[in-house]
Amino acid sequence: MTDALTQAGLNLIPQAITIYDDQLRLAVCNTRFGEMFDLPAHLTRPGASFTDTLRHLVASGEYGPVPDPDAFVKDREETARAFQPHYMERTRASGQTISVQGAPLPQGGWITVYTDITQTKTQEQLLRTRSELLSEEILTRSEELSATNRQLAAANAALEQARRELAETEARTRTTAQMMPAHIARVDAAGHYTFSNKRLADVMPGRPAQILGLHISDALGEAAYTRVQPHLDAAFQGRPSTFEFTDEASSRRIRAAFTPDPVERGVYILSQDVTEETQIRAALQQTRRREIAAQLTSGMAHDFGNLLTIILGMQSKLARMDLPPEAEPLISATLHAARRGGTLLHRIADITSQRAWQPKALRLGPFLHDLETLATPSLPARITLRTDDLTNGPVLADPGMLQDALLNLILNARDACAEAKGAHEIQVAAHEVQKTWLQLTVSDTGPGFSEQSLTRALDPFYTTKGAKGSGLGLSMVYDMTKLAGGAVRLSNTEFGGQVTLRIPLRRANPLPLDGLVLLVEDNPDLRSSIREMLTTLGYTVVEAASVPEARSLAEGLDIALVLSDISLEGDETGLALLDHLPNLPVCLMTSLPADDPRRIQATQRSRLIPKPFSASSLAQFLGHGTPRA
Repeated sequence: MTDALTQAGLNLIPQAITIYDDQLRLAVCNTRFGEMFDLPAHLTRPGASFTDTLRHLVASGEYGPVPDPDAFVKDREETARAFQPHYMERTRASGQTISVQGAPLPQGGWITVYTDITQTKTQEQLLRTRSELLSEEILTRSEELSATNRQLAAANAALEQARRELAETEARTRTTAQMMPAHIARVDAAGHYTFSNKRLADVMPGRPAQILGLHISDALGEAAYTRVQPHLDAAFQGRPSTFEFTDEASSRRIRAAFTPDPVERGVYILSQDVTEETQIRAALQQTRRREIAAQLTSGMAHDFGNLLTIILGMQSKLARMDLPPEAEPLISATLHAARRGGTLLHRIADITSQRAWQPKALRLGPFLHDLETLATPSLPARITLRTDDLTNGPVLADPGMLQDALLNLILNARDACAEAKGAHEIQVAAHEVQKTWLQLTVSDTGPGFSEQSLTRALDPFYTTKGAKGSGLGLSMVYDMTKLAGGAVRLSNTEFGGQVTLRIPLRRANPLPLDGLVLLVEDNPDLRSSIREMLTTLGYTVVEAASVPEARSLAEGLDIALVLSDISLEGDETGLALLDHLPNLPVCLMTSLPADDPRRIQATQRSRLIPKPFSASSLAQFLGHGTPRA
């Protein structure tokens, strides 16, 4: 219908109009074109060859006598393939004078408008022959001006078309830049922004969105500008660079690329928030370190354990022998040292064992209250323990590993306060940092860390407790935070020592308790079993075996929850659904070993239930408590 209306409109235009594509085929023309050049019907239909039309016009005498028609046609074909905007006036063999105005199209091909200007030219001729009062020079200038005006009109039309094309291109470029999950900008030689896709506040929260005209130091702030200034100066000198830095104001990890402007002095800037990527990378690196440590220590621990067994056996025999009294203290000391060596082996095994961060939905208030109940009996009466939860709702964390780490820190704080007289307090506080980190601090009113402890306390086997300490407590805390993708920092306050744990903040939004579940599992038998568990809990279920199939179903259905295996049919794993379905709660399940990188990544990004699991375990995982009868 639209094409018919367009064609009808074109047929009402008094000029002849043609559009040829980049293959020299007619795309569209109006009836005036066929009438003006007396063309047969097949040359006015879409798809007609430009070459055939030229040959017909040459044969009909349109261009007058043509000595070599083939060469003439070939020359016109080459001109058409390298089409340039033009305006010309031509008198046909019939005596009719026409103007020809052509312009290339951005998609390829060209449009040409043919206008009958015979009457205009006749009027010009009459003016010349009948005006005895006008001088020859005025008539000539008038004709030249008229022709020039027509050429200017054609040129203006071509410029207007180019302006529209440039405006469309700029609009598309701006839209594309604004859709990028990164900040794209340019600063001039003085450091002022001349372009921005308005995403700076998304990448670095707290910064202004409108920064055109601002100096980069004013937009970023003094601390962040100090970090990037050396790279910016290098870019102004023609050296591109890509680097990462931590933005202290937002606690985000930023990756930035500075590229010199090749046209005029300035720098193009691309900056991305890679906080989550950095957290996952840190967790994977720590997992790899654990694997290496386990490989190195397993053989040594085995041999050392055998030696300790031999020592303990020999000392037991010596204890039963009739030896001088002064030998008994030596035997007891040897047995005590050997048993302590065995305890140390178990602690090393705990650090190097295959442990993985397994986050679950956790409310820090009740968790810290339970921690306080658990730790208080081990504290003397003069040391009190206080906990504070300043978080904004449930988070995803590994409660077992987190509890072990905090208990370790509380007991270390107890030992530090025990050395000082008077009443003391240990405080455990949890709060959120810039919607990026979950920060837990354990502070005390003891003597604080020595300068040496501040730099070495996280090293394995470093201890200030002499024979009473193994030197592995803080190493285990460090290991836990690194497995989670976080960091540990030791410091002193005006009141005592403080240990700060930062782990990635992951919201634990409650899962829907009913609705349609998209179950993605490639094993038919297992899929049937899990479907029965879900329907018993009150869900309705739709099934898929691969990521493409799951995406197709999610587009047309009102999905409440996605439960997917990590290993699926096809090239994509269940992890891809976290990116493809960002607006749906996606829970993962797997039977992969705890040290598999895919499982480690899954624990960092989503809720994960290990296989095999029972109906009651699945119910608890989804927040139901117990299955319905």
